[in-house]
Amino acid sequence: MLVLFETAAGFAIFKILDEKKLQHVDSLFKEFETPEKASQVVKLKQFSKFKDMTEALSAATAAVESKLSKGLKKLLKKLHSSELEEQLAVSDSKLGSIIKDKFEISCVHSPAVAELMRCIRSQMDSLIPGLPHDGMNTMALGLAHSLSRYKLKFSPDKVDTMIIQAISVLDDLDKELNNYNMRCREWYGWHFPELGKLISDNTVYAKTVRAIGRKDGISKVDLSAILPEEVEQEVREQAEISMGSDISDLDVINITQLCDQIAEISDYRSQLYDYLKNRMMAVAPNLTIMVGELVGARLIAHAGSLLNLAKHPSSTVQILGAEKALFRALKTKHETPKYGLIYHASLVGQTAPKNKGKISRTLAAKASLAIRYDALGEDGSTEIGESCRAQVEARVKLIEEGQTRKLSGTGKAAAREAKYQMKSATSYNIKADSTLGSGQKRKATSEDLPSAKKGTKTEQIEKVESPSEAVDTETPKLKKKKKKAKRSLGEVEGMLGDDSVRSELQTSQLLTGEEEDGDDATPKPKKKKKEKKAQSSVETVQAMSASPATEEKSKKKKKKKSTVTSE
Repeated sequence: MLVLFETAAGFAIFKILDEKKLQHVDSLFKEFETPEKASQVVKLKQFSKFKDMTEALSAATAAVESKLSKGLKKLLKKLHSSELEEQLAVSDSKLGSIIKDKFEISCVHSPAVAELMRCIRSQMDSLIPGLPHDGMNTMALGLAHSLSRYKLKFSPDKVDTMIIQAISVLDDLDKELNNYNMRCREWYGWHFPELGKLISDNTVYAKTVRAIGRKDGISKVDLSAILPEEVEQEVREQAEISMGSDISDLDVINITQLCDQIAEISDYRSQLYDYLKNRMMAVAPNLTIMVGELVGARLIAHAGSLLNLAKHPSSTVQILGAEKALFRALKTKHETPKYGLIYHASLVGQTAPKNKGKISRTLAAKASLAIRYDALGEDGSTEIGESCRAQVEARVKLIEEGQTRKLSGTGKAAAREAKYQMKSATSYNIKADSTLGSGQKRKATSEDLPSAKKGTKTEQIEKVESPSEAVDTETPKLKKKKKKAKRSLGEVEGMLGDDSVRSELQTSQLLTGEEEDGDDATPKPKKKKKEKKAQSSVETVQAMSASPATEEKSKKKKKKKSTVTSE
């Protein structure tokens, strides 16, 4: 078995003299305690030395990335031509698979091989002759520094520190410009207040003020290069009838100097914005496509660097910049914020207020993928950013139109919901709500009865009485009296056919009325059975139509009559 060993000076190939010792991995270090013992285990077969530090760095970087360098390829070609049946022990399994594919050399990587590499490194000075100990340390240190610089992959175009500083300066310039513009409008407004209403743009206003100076000499000034023709004419007309106060030449000089500062800062801001735009497209092109230059730069500045921003989850990216609102909501147990700096992105701004939370969550999820690709990817392609933006735009359109969303996973068909069917409700009797009308009792109809299941008894429906009558439950005795009254009514109607009987009934009714009106009742003679039956039937009919209170009175009167008749 052969061993491929990498050093700072070059590549070395050792031959293992006793392969049985590799079986005891734990005690292998004892075989390399002295140079004499180490020479009995392995023997140097071939050594390829690097010419300079550049070749050493290229070989080391290729080994780190599991690739074959030019010097290693030459060495393996010689080995392939001489030893075909030998196995090659390598320290990296990926490098071994590449060697096996290209040179058809079987490679071995195991814990025993890794331990053997450590043992060989401990006795490297004795095993590789011609390499001084001090020289090896110097070469190893220089190669380590060069390799660390390469790992950083230093590139001026990929430095996000410039973006952080540029967006900070841009924000400061915006604040200063707002202050300067406000002061300029207030200052010159004492002399020409109508100009502020005619010109809304701050930069154009400052240029106009610098060109006009005092409003008295506006007729001699040409404003066609600054203002449109219509606005220029209005400015000239308003200057003639202006109500502003007069100012001195010294005031005009200071105002024009302030206008010069505003114009210079505006020009510098536009240049800085172009610089930031180009830098963002070089450092984070996919993030720029998703949220824009300013929002992307503010996210990077808030996180500290592009790599730190890539470590954040999408939920943190969504509320980045709203930390105060988040902790205040957690403290007061209110709703947490739905967006932070990402609120100023164009995709969130163009949606309706009720959908901004949903779109900001979707945009943060896709933007986090773009950030990670920009921070950790090697190529600067913008395919991911363009595809993610298209997905977010489709999501915005879907939410704005209010369409149903397709399910992901196994259920890729459209979501099907059961249609709501209105069940037929029982008809409502409106007449039952009315308490006005005749004082007669109303019979319960089939509409008033609630729908009941089979085998269950329906509840009794109380009859609706007039407001003057009290509603009481009927007792079994009253039911019996009603039945008797119905029977007696038939008999009374038959008897009413004779004139004699009818006259007797009228006289009996008059007598009963007199008895009710008077306090002392006179004794009456005994009557015939027919007259008693007719009188009792009339009384029962009256009792049915009267209230329960009148029924009690009628009972008392009957008792009085019975006592009178008995006497």
